[in-house]
Amino acid sequence: MQPQEFDETYRVLLVSPEVVPFAKTGGLADVAGSLPKALAMHGNDVRVVLPRYRGIEPERTLGDFPVMVGERKETAILREGSIMARLGDEERRVPVYFLDNYHYFDRDNIYGYWDEAERYAFFCRAVVAMLRFLNWRPEIIHCNDWQSGPIPALLRQAEREDSFYSDIATVYTIHNLRYQGNFGSEVLKLLGLGPEYLTAERMEFYGELSYMKAGIVYADMVSTVSRTYAEEIQTPEFGERMEGVLRSRAEDLYGIVNGINYHEFNPGTDQRIYQRYSDLEGKKANKYGLQGEMELPLGDVPVFGLISRLVDQKGLDLISQIADELLGHDLQIVVLGSGDPHYEEMFRNLRERYPDKVGVYIGFNATLAQKIYAGSDMFLMPSRYEPCGLGQLISLRYGTIPIVRETGGLKDTITNYDPESRHGNGFSFREYDATEFLSTIRRSLGVYYDGQKWQGLVENALHSDFSWNRSATEYMGLYGAALRRVHRILTA
Repeated sequence: MQPQEFDETYRVLLVSPEVVPFAKTGGLADVAGSLPKALAMHGNDVRVVLPRYRGIEPERTLGDFPVMVGERKETAILREGSIMARLGDEERRVPVYFLDNYHYFDRDNIYGYWDEAERYAFFCRAVVAMLRFLNWRPEIIHCNDWQSGPIPALLRQAEREDSFYSDIATVYTIHNLRYQGNFGSEVLKLLGLGPEYLTAERMEFYGELSYMKAGIVYADMVSTVSRTYAEEIQTPEFGERMEGVLRSRAEDLYGIVNGINYHEFNPGTDQRIYQRYSDLEGKKANKYGLQGEMELPLGDVPVFGLISRLVDQKGLDLISQIADELLGHDLQIVVLGSGDPHYEEMFRNLRERYPDKVGVYIGFNATLAQKIYAGSDMFLMPSRYEPCGLGQLISLRYGTIPIVRETGGLKDTITNYDPESRHGNGFSFREYDATEFLSTIRRSLGVYYDGQKWQGLVENALHSDFSWNRSATEYMGLYGAALRRVHRILTA
């Protein structure tokens, strides 16, 4: 497949607090490391910026410049590295900028410090100042999550003082609305913004200042990581008290499903799995390998995989409610994850009670995760909410059939299988209900034992396209919309 060229390409700066392969705590890093590559292969001049945390080794240092944090002058040291975008024989370099400050970022961990507001106030202000230092003016600044939320507001302020910053459009992406970056109102001074910004129409949020709200209010376009999640977060159930401000931006709020790296996640080339494959026979060899590693009896019984943070969000209480009834069937479950001690103990207990049916690994093991994707027949994701989800996309890539609750990105990516039309790539249920979940699993077992239908379903899964190529084209459409909005405002 050759990179697709568009009539319109853009100069894009993607801002993120974490980017694979330099810094990662969650799925945001994967997005920030993969989307720029896909955008570059579409012909865009795309660059990335993140803090330089301890352990990151840049290729070179470009210089330094002052950044005001409140009334104190700090120094931003600008360093550069790169990530390589590859598609077929094509290869393109994506510059990655690292904003360094030993006081703020030379620490053991990425997050979790008392001065988070100040650290990322510095980062946001440094991103804006960096453009002048580089004398490079992007058309689009694409901000991600609360840590970069103030940038659209800071850009508008800079524009009033320096025409260099005019005409730059901003896009703000919410990856998980729960994490908002809410701090005391005194943080306004750290950002260099006046008291007029601390109003309900701007950045004030229940008596505090919200970095995420700043991004939502001031960005030209707002996106999140699935169409359904974009709708859900405008309701009290999913809105995390932000539903009002999100509804006010409803016309500018879009949902774009994340992609996955189809080069990394490829059962035909993956060195981490037991046997590379392109058909059901090869997949069966991976099942036997997984059973052996998890100390389960070898056999052609349906194997259900679960790879997850072990927290309430992931619907694990539904599994707890149906576990004994489920394990009455001739099947096996393999679990990988860590989190709430309650759920860790729940799965350990199931392993002790059903040693021939349950395999458990408490912790994280990237290689084992790939083996579970490849060796399982079905993949469980009964989430309470799921902004996008990556597990279901990876499992599709490996011909492993997702069983999901219809929420967020799970609803947008998994089409419930219809045995009559043989249309669909997984199984889904609507209500957050243990009985409905169990019924859906039983439906999947019925299709599993119908060899012909099962083979067709697996082929449907393998032919699903959730590559970054697809997502990148949607983001380019969003960038175009953001620029048109800026131009309308300027000419109004």
